[in-house]
Amino acid sequence: MAGIYLHIPFCKQACHYCNFHFSTSLRQKGAMVEAIMRELELQKDYLQGAPLSSIYFGGGTPSLLDAGELEQIFSKIYQLHSVQADAEITLEANPDDLSLEKLQSLRNSPVNRLSIGIQSFAEEDLRYMNRAHNAQEARACIENALSVGFENLTLDLIYGAPTTSHEQWAKNLDTIFQYPIPHLSAYCLTVEPKTALDHFVRQGKASPIDEEHANAQFLYLMEATRAQGYEHYEISNFAKPGRYARHNSSYWLGEPYLGIGPSAHSFNGQTRQWNVANNAQYLKILNEGDLTQLSNTGLFELEALSPATRYNEYVMTGLRTIWGCDLQKIAPVFQSYFLENVQPFIDKGQVLVQNHQYRLSASGKFMADYIAAQLFFIENN
Repeated sequence: MAGIYLHIPFCKQACHYCNFHFSTSLRQKGAMVEAIMRELELQKDYLQGAPLSSIYFGGGTPSLLDAGELEQIFSKIYQLHSVQADAEITLEANPDDLSLEKLQSLRNSPVNRLSIGIQSFAEEDLRYMNRAHNAQEARACIENALSVGFENLTLDLIYGAPTTSHEQWAKNLDTIFQYPIPHLSAYCLTVEPKTALDHFVRQGKASPIDEEHANAQFLYLMEATRAQGYEHYEISNFAKPGRYARHNSSYWLGEPYLGIGPSAHSFNGQTRQWNVANNAQYLKILNEGDLTQLSNTGLFELEALSPATRYNEYVMTGLRTIWGCDLQKIAPVFQSYFLENVQPFIDKGQVLVQNHQYRLSASGKFMADYIAAQLFFIENN
């Protein structure tokens, strides 16, 4: 199985915390769609004919695409690839884009799953994050999506913001629990370099993230979702049984995927490549470049993954999931290294072991990144 990720690099406005690649100018949207279809054609053999089990429109804000633009892209994908009849086809969307008319249009497209960036149901939080929608739109888009037949929904929330009290965080979750939502993603607010939030914190115009405040909300998140029957199958992801996100799970399980669009990444098991994160350069290369030898165009950079890099990536992704790290899937040359370095975390009860499977305990999930970093194999240059 394989997947395709399409990066749509446009947003109406910049959220203060976001460090993804996007532009707030929509002037080149039509040209970008044409370039994306051209790249799909050029990269048609990357997945070596593997059938697609997932297609994911990310960004940016893919819900800014109109029906005609989506139809063009889908037509090209179905022309070039074998798409499974039950493929998961996800479109990320912001609440302010999801009018009833827009949702009805999407229902008539191949899209069968929506990932909606709610982030919060509180006006104060939404203003702090500089979101384009308000609390009323956050609720309305869920109700409208369900009313037109989109039952396969995943909602994004953000916790740990200085404006998000524990009471408000509980309200955010309770609001979601009122609806039949099969999947929830919840992310801790982080201050990423070169974002507006980073600037505000350094200027003293915004409070830094309080780790204890965020940890308390993560703990409540784990308890509340478990009580509602959600499975905590990845650090930031919660699903009702059998409703795991197929596309994102493919990343964590090391399955191949093709990334299309500016800044998109691709992975085939042996190499990883990432496209230029610049809209103007991406368009120029695909419109004017000599495309006979893609690797020489500057469209992407490519890294051949060493055994140590593959080991590190497996540890980093596997440890964050319900599947954990399987010792038998670690190359023999790294097994003793892994066992030696994971033992202190087993002794502290932060990593649990069963049948060669190493998983984070509830307490270990608070330290997922740190634990993974301690297990990395550092190559000598």
